[in-house]
Amino acid sequence: MPPGRTLSYLHVSAPFRGGKENRMNMMVPNAAAGELHRQARVARRLGSPFVASVLEAGHRQLFLAPRTSALIAGWPRDPSASALAMRFNAALHALARRGEPAALRALYAREHDDYDGAIGAALAASDDFIAHWMQDTPQTNEVGRAAAIGAALMVVRRKFDLPFELLELGSSCGLNLNLARYGYDLGGVLAGDMESPVHVVPLWTGPAPFPAPIEVAAARGVDLNPLDAGDAATRERLLSYVWADQPGRARRLERALDLALCHPPRIDRQDAASWLVERLAEPQDSGRCRVVFHSMVLQYLSGEDRGTVLRAIHGAGARATAERPLAWIGFEWTPTRSEVHLTLTCWPSGETRRLATCHAYGNWIDWLG
Repeated sequence: MPPGRTLSYLHVSAPFRGGKENRMNMMVPNAAAGELHRQARVARRLGSPFVASVLEAGHRQLFLAPRTSALIAGWPRDPSASALAMRFNAALHALARRGEPAALRALYAREHDDYDGAIGAALAASDDFIAHWMQDTPQTNEVGRAAAIGAALMVVRRKFDLPFELLELGSSCGLNLNLARYGYDLGGVLAGDMESPVHVVPLWTGPAPFPAPIEVAAARGVDLNPLDAGDAATRERLLSYVWADQPGRARRLERALDLALCHPPRIDRQDAASWLVERLAEPQDSGRCRVVFHSMVLQYLSGEDRGTVLRAIHGAGARATAERPLAWIGFEWTPTRSEVHLTLTCWPSGETRRLATCHAYGNWIDWLG
């Protein structure tokens, strides 16, 4: 556990309804259950009451899964930054998609509303599966975030009027490396490829962005564990991370995965920090704007790696010219994790702007312009 963090225990009288009502008194780690309850409040604010109820039931029934409970309680890093509750939620969604146990499948099919019974049964029966699932890094590869990144690219295009060379950190399956192949409606401004099977239409507030082409000359990404869009297990893992009460996101993800089979993204298997240092050291073609971008990635990097990434970007920025400009686009939580900000820094000027506040999955964008 991180220094300074204490593990207290909360004596809980927790109901488990699985055919009959049983009241069990257990010693449950407060730190373990607390993160699930905190994220439930976030999910409800983000418009996902079903996910919120799942996490709240998980908070109450966690004592039935001792291995999962111990994993969360002893997590060595910040549980919020590690998206620990979202790992837990995705593991349950994966079980429901497999149809096991039956009560959980029926809950996700909205055939009943006994959250405690279904979640409790799943925790008791699948403790090992859930704990194992949660140890892998989350894989969202959310296509909805491409709208915010695309809108930022339109700002960059109007500034430099050059095609882009994209470098993405934490690409996962690389779906957002294909962002120029998607169609967008950004506050009434149409952009990208409107003939695409993948359309991203966020709820837009604020002024509409100025129209500009999203022209990508080259795109390359990096991930410690690049995912294959054609692999059935990969597709299932990505779909499990989509919140179960947002079926539109799941359908869009499936279309983006199908598109990636036709246009496979280029993703290198490497750590983000050393990869970016190498890429930014390579010669940049004149007449291209090099763009480093990332979405919900910095929280997973160590402090040392974040420092390396920032030094590499600023060092490359110091070398940028009007013929070889550099742009840096971030879609990340604020340090307090209260908002997601879309930020843009352009060189050679080095000017930084916050372009928007966004929904974590891109469902809405409050554009500042």
